[in-house]
Amino acid sequence: MAQNWTPNSWRQKPIQQVPDYPDLAALSATEAQLATYPPLVFAGEARRLKSALANVSEGRGFLLQGGDCAESFAEHGADTIRDFFRAFLQMAVVLTFGAQQPVVKVGRIAGQFAKPRSSNIERQGDVELPSYRGDIINGIEFNEKARVPDPERQVMAYRQSAATLNLLRAFAMGGYANLENVHQWMLGFVKDSPQAERYRKLADRISETMDFMKAIGITSENHPSLRETDFFTSHEALLLGYEQALTRVDSTSGDWYATSGHMIWIGDRTRQPDHAHIEYCRGIKNPLGLKCGPSLTGDGLIELIDLLNPQNEAGRLTLICRFGHDKVAEHLPRLIRAVEKEGRKVVWSCDPMHGNTITLNNYKTRPFERVLSEVESFFQIHRAEGTHPGGIHVEMTGNDVTECTGGARALSGADLADRYHTHCDPRLNADQALELAFLLAERMKGGRDEKRMVVNG
Repeated sequence: MAQNWTPNSWRQKPIQQVPDYPDLAALSATEAQLATYPPLVFAGEARRLKSALANVSEGRGFLLQGGDCAESFAEHGADTIRDFFRAFLQMAVVLTFGAQQPVVKVGRIAGQFAKPRSSNIERQGDVELPSYRGDIINGIEFNEKARVPDPERQVMAYRQSAATLNLLRAFAMGGYANLENVHQWMLGFVKDSPQAERYRKLADRISETMDFMKAIGITSENHPSLRETDFFTSHEALLLGYEQALTRVDSTSGDWYATSGHMIWIGDRTRQPDHAHIEYCRGIKNPLGLKCGPSLTGDGLIELIDLLNPQNEAGRLTLICRFGHDKVAEHLPRLIRAVEKEGRKVVWSCDPMHGNTITLNNYKTRPFERVLSEVESFFQIHRAEGTHPGGIHVEMTGNDVTECTGGARALSGADLADRYHTHCDPRLNADQALELAFLLAERMKGGRDEKRMVVNG
């Protein structure tokens, strides 16, 4: 266990992005109630994810992490979860085919309810109210009652997470993820898109391979890996009282685990080395993510790595880089060099969403070409540095939304008002997410070809 650490030692540290609950007694009662609830995930599952991420850190896999910007209570439904899972499976199979490597599947789901905000106050006209911080804290409606932080929302978030996990486990292990269903994962609104034909051709090749394997006796019945998949959950560990309430000792190892999700990450606004969020995360054994923005120095990154992963354990720490398409070339190489110089084991992942947000026609949006540009730069820089571009971290949905401009359908600023449904930041729709997956697959295939040329010299 981390030295001088307990699940509540974070309470003695400074903290950022904390909601101002008016009734602290009610908050304590809710946290005590949550502490009696069953875990949402289990230590063995988190260890399995860490093992898979260890392979990614050593260049033998790729991390696909994605999902909602912020989950909502209002949009929770079986169809929404199914469509997200379908879009995610499509991305994963495209990436697996391109990389010819295992793809580690981690959703931003079943716990991604809290959001950091740049301001504590939101203004509309002459009215000022507390900012919306995610459904686990307060309501998105712009009125005084909705914006008061309510501890009971934590119980609602727990219950929604449990129900979501139940369905995701059924999809992942109950046959829905069977590769024989690869054609059925196509979402209706994607069928007429430019990506559809590319996906059908890929699915046809997979189906032909499955038919061949079946002919020689390898089927989904005798090889479970063809009909099942590992799917893990993740979220930002922002609301630490909720995280503490779901922190439990693993009976087999005696270690502490956050049982709110398999992987949790620390945001760019809460990564101060002497503050509460680093203090909490250093003591749990889950795989961790760390958002890395332009203000992070090489020395600062090494300090954080040593706090969060003092044993230099492969798979423990994923660095989620979020710079912006026009800043990645300036900032990513110096961080890579600092990590390589000190011999630290990490997974390098690209978040091309958060640094590329603009306002257009009064809507927050992300131009798809900027997202692609940051991904392209991420791969090019890692190739130049001789390191492994290990993952992608995107905000995306299986719904037919119009929140990010561009893509093959060329969504414009005028289209944003059609189906702008996000509770916080703009997300890629399934069509744009699939287009991104094909781009990544091409880059990974190009990387494999380059390696073969070097080996064959």
